[in-house]
Amino acid sequence: MPILLIVVLVVLLIIVLFIIANYNSLVRLRNKVRDQFSQIDVQLKKRSDLVPNLVETVKGYAKHESETLENIVNARNKYLSAKNDNDKVNASNEMSDSLTKLFALAESYPELKSNSNFESLQNQLQEVEEKISYARQFYNDTVLMYNNKVEVFPSNIIASMFGFKKDAFFEAKEEERENVKVKF
Repeated sequence: MPILLIVVLVVLLIIVLFIIANYNSLVRLRNKVRDQFSQIDVQLKKRSDLVPNLVETVKGYAKHESETLENIVNARNKYLSAKNDNDKVNASNEMSDSLTKLFALAESYPELKSNSNFESLQNQLQEVEEKISYARQFYNDTVLMYNNKVEVFPSNIIASMFGFKKDAFFEAKEEERENVKVKF
């Protein structure tokens, strides 16, 4: 075998191994992004499972606050019937808003705040909200790694050849970015 043929085969082998390594790395990162989103989904599901108990507890104390309770139930139902990740994120944000209003409403009902069921559910929801926050943070870190791999040379060539696209970050809604107004 002439030396030129051996050199060409070695170069081709190196190129093929490079493509395989980058492709596999992109697949692993994309799967990690999907896994991290599903971790968020698990916590959102846990929160939606707690909501009916919370609503029932509040109903007994705040009968004339039905609009707030209906908003929570509607947001939960939207989450449960969401067909894609984007719909789940939007429904989750609606549920967060509704729960914030509910807990603000609880301030008006001292007997509700002192109810052990309500207090327990509120603590459980607070715990789940913290887990959701951590899961979103980890998801965004994973998306950052994946997006970097999709965009950085030379792996961006492999990514475009095989149709890998950037993923979206979890982002705060505009009203969550506003300064908190404190009044004394």
